Amino acid sequence: MPSPPSTMDEVTDTAIDVDVLPSDWQDQVLQLARERDAVILAHNYQLPEIQDIAHHTGDSLGLSRLAAEVEESTIVFCGVHFMAESAKILGYDKTVLIPDAAAGCSLAETINADQLRAWKAEHPGAVVVSYVNTTAEVKAETDICCTSSNAVDVVNSIPADKEVLFGPDQFLGAHVQRLTGRENMHIWMGECHVHAGINGVELKERVESEPDAELFVHPECGCATSALYLVSAGVVPEERTR
Repeated sequence: MPSPPSTMDEVTDTAIDVDVLPSDWQDQVLQLARERDAVILAHNYQLPEIQDIAHHTGDSLGLSRLAAEVEESTIVFCGVHFMAESAKILGYDKTVLIPDAAAGCSLAETINADQLRAWKAEHPGAVVVSYVNTTAEVKAETDICCTSSNAVDVVNSIPADKEVLFGPDQFLGAHVQRLTGRENMHIWMGECHVHAGINGVELKERVESEPDAELFVHPECGCATSALYLVSAGVVPEERTR
């Protein structure tokens, strides 16, 4: 797996234990934000204490879109590196700060620009579709960026005679290929270690222990195939699966 960009290599671990902070640390942070004309955006994966003081919380795409709309001149993005990059791309006239420049994403780090250029060279004329969870340098080598919700529509919009290079998430790619039936689609074998860690055995056990619960599966999950099997086997009714 490639290393994060070199500009991040020298950053040390600066994590702070909120329990040792002064009792008014939240007030201090918000006061500094006002003084510096800054807005704090926090990803849903952040600690509750960070989400509590953020002006806005949400997923990476929603926050990046918000970055283009906020009035403040400075954005403090509490998230991983590619999210802050995306915020800067969409909020190009803003100063975007990230508290920990070494905060990485296991999925985004599975492919870099050199690897993508080499892949493109193997398939001249192919259309490159990259998941939005990628670095800015990968986006720069991409023809179309997609989200998990519009990936199928994006691939369907490409002429049938064109090869498609889809990356970097192999599970989202498999989901798209399954729904589009596209045979000339090549998928990069990247993954998010969190989503990939949800396995079929654990899923089956949990589903059986909660017989009345609905099953929601994100296409990034490695258990998507197992979920389809559980539906076909009648373990989970199709109408309760999303």
